[in-house]
Amino acid sequence: MKTSEIRAFLDEPACSHNSGEKSGCARPKPGATAGGCAFDGAQIALLPIADVAHIVHGPIACAGNSWDNRGARSSGPALYRVGMTTDLSETDVVMGRSEKRLFHAIKEAIGKHRPAAVFVYATCVTSLIGDDLEAVCKAASARWGVPVIPVDAAGFYGAKNLGNRLAGEAMLKYVIGSAEPEPPPPHPSGIATHDVALVGEYNIAGEFWSVAPLFDELGLRILGALSGDARFREVQTMHRARAIMVVCAKALLNVARKLQEDYGIPFFEGSFYGVADTSAALRGFARLIGDADLARRTEALIAREEAKAHAALQPWRARLAGKRALLYTGGVKSWSIISALQDLGMTVVATGARKSTAEDKARIRALMGADARMIDDGSPGTLLSIFHDYRADILIAGGRNLYTALKARIPFLDINQEREFGYAGYGGMTELARQLALSIESPVWEAVRAPAPWAGRQDFSRIRGEE
Repeated sequence: MKTSEIRAFLDEPACSHNSGEKSGCARPKPGATAGGCAFDGAQIALLPIADVAHIVHGPIACAGNSWDNRGARSSGPALYRVGMTTDLSETDVVMGRSEKRLFHAIKEAIGKHRPAAVFVYATCVTSLIGDDLEAVCKAASARWGVPVIPVDAAGFYGAKNLGNRLAGEAMLKYVIGSAEPEPPPPHPSGIATHDVALVGEYNIAGEFWSVAPLFDELGLRILGALSGDARFREVQTMHRARAIMVVCAKALLNVARKLQEDYGIPFFEGSFYGVADTSAALRGFARLIGDADLARRTEALIAREEAKAHAALQPWRARLAGKRALLYTGGVKSWSIISALQDLGMTVVATGARKSTAEDKARIRALMGADARMIDDGSPGTLLSIFHDYRADILIAGGRNLYTALKARIPFLDINQEREFGYAGYGGMTELARQLALSIESPVWEAVRAPAPWAGRQDFSRIRGEE
């Protein structure tokens, strides 16, 4: 990919980074990919498409995807969880055999797994040696009659968020719009059915399954998603949606913008974390679709579900009210989880904002006040210092911070993609409250903070030779 093309992706017109005096995201700098490179971001965005064979074209070290290393869940095919790579060696590079190895890898994947499509991911090595990924994929697709999609997002192009956008661009260029959807089946209640789409929703821990029944009840058919529990055929038809919700704007905002420009599909940004935000998301679809009957039914559903959620949360609120949380995450979760915690009567003392957009930060200030503490440095020392200075009761962060919390003997809750529990929707709020209470109230913290039972004992000192 040319440098000019990479710069174009960094300059996303719909992104808040183009407002004011700024123009586009920061250019890649040495060390900028420490939190994930462009290749990593592309895989994160596309791996949940469950019936696709995902091939990493490069050395074995780039094939970080192995069985169950991400939290996205599928209601059907499990092919997306199988790691595939061309496993290039130095000899392959020197002898110019890398494109041939890729061609045979595609053949093997199609013959063995019969995928709906094959996605091929470029890596630093194959981009540097000049492999023509698009030509190989085109030839393989013509040979075996299966769509083979090149995803040109080599690691050295930039950071993870750039890779998300490049993956989205590959879908726009090769996949979305390449098939037409089937007519929607009649709704059991006889109401009108409307097609919608989700962008930047990954069904982590299967959490969207607690929200999907609400869509079914309202007659909102999820035509396609990028990319939680998605199928290749569904992604092909996303251009026929009547409204789109962008769940993680930092990742795939370019997809929503271009679908609006090319097909006239309106979009909005929303979240399914927290009672208020889930209700706002459902209202957002009703507003964009403009169906008065849908709006009326949406309000009735919200009233019913909010009443049930508040009743289920009442005993948890009594246990969590006044508790203080330090939140370190990014993107949509930097503000949507704040809303969810405040629903529970908790106070967020500070939140991470390193991966947040200007809109995300504005929402944080609206929720926490103008003096909201936002953290860009997520080093263990900084997090622990803030935790103790602000007298927090729990650290809510990603899996990489788990051992920081355990070593410091403080309560911890995993909120990122490695988690085992889903927190989306009205029902997800009850699960979030339960997990928070279990962590904060666990008797293990009092035990591990207390002096060891043998500390100061004379007989133990003699055994150690201290006397």
